[in-house]
Amino acid sequence: MRLLLCISLLMVCQLCLAKWHGDAQDIMGTKVSVALWLEDDQKAEQAVAAVMAEMRRIDEHFSPYIETSELYRANQLAPKASAKKPLSISPELAAIIDKANYYGELSDGAFDITFASLGRYYDYRNKLTPSEQQREELLPTINYRLIHLNIKNNTLWFEHPKVYIDLGGIAKGYAVDKSIEIVRSFGVKHASVTAGGDSRVIGDKLGRPWLIGIKNPRADAVAITLPLVDVAVSTSGDYERYFIDDKGERVHHIINPRTGKSTNGVNSVTIIGPLGFDTDPLSTTVFVLGAEKGMALINRLPGFDAVIIASDGKVSYSKGLAPPK
Repeated sequence: MRLLLCISLLMVCQLCLAKWHGDAQDIMGTKVSVALWLEDDQKAEQAVAAVMAEMRRIDEHFSPYIETSELYRANQLAPKASAKKPLSISPELAAIIDKANYYGELSDGAFDITFASLGRYYDYRNKLTPSEQQREELLPTINYRLIHLNIKNNTLWFEHPKVYIDLGGIAKGYAVDKSIEIVRSFGVKHASVTAGGDSRVIGDKLGRPWLIGIKNPRADAVAITLPLVDVAVSTSGDYERYFIDDKGERVHHIINPRTGKSTNGVNSVTIIGPLGFDTDPLSTTVFVLGAEKGMALINRLPGFDAVIIASDGKVSYSKGLAPPK
């Protein structure tokens, strides 16, 4: 009994010595934050710094706006490449494009990284949209099937000279997963990493679940709070980057690949699953598909759940989250 008591006291004392460590920085065009629990203060700070360094590395490699990034280079050279002379790319970029194309195939084009062929001409800060001439010319270039990727050889070419890709719907989820791998390598068992609307948690919050809030799309408040452990969570909303045009309509950044315009019918989609590399593209996919078709897709995918807030305010839950009748 005394031995058990001593062991218990020792464990409590060790827990008291540990504490939360974290940081928040502006990276990848959003707020990146990490919180982790570790007894070794020095190792904890190293883990936090390593996460931020990894986030910056991914941004520097896969931002379409940084002229030295690999993605920028691919957008410049892949349209000029061909089946006979494809562009060599890194295995990492190839893996991300391959995953993106998988969701393009799964959703029959609802998720499509070539949306940027036209989508890059939206300017939400200055309230500008593509001209009708640009829309007519570039809408046919929104088609993930125009991306020719050889995942074995890590080569790439675009079938149309105007094709342009953007990894904004998948890169943050990927970055969150890579960051979780890093903190685990430091021996961390309780942590949360967030990049904008993408989060992943490991372990619990020392005996309590992590509380992940889903924002009210039309108010500065949390609409739904989810208690979660060991999952990834991604939210796509029409309130992240948008403006109201002269017709009073909301123009936001989630583009429907079929129309080249902002998707209507849904205000917010939250996906819960094992990896951010999947929940990130799935949140966009479901948003574009709409509440009915999107929820049907999630209910067919093992290990994933969804919360959808439609434009009429109706909240829908997937089978794994819905309360019993």
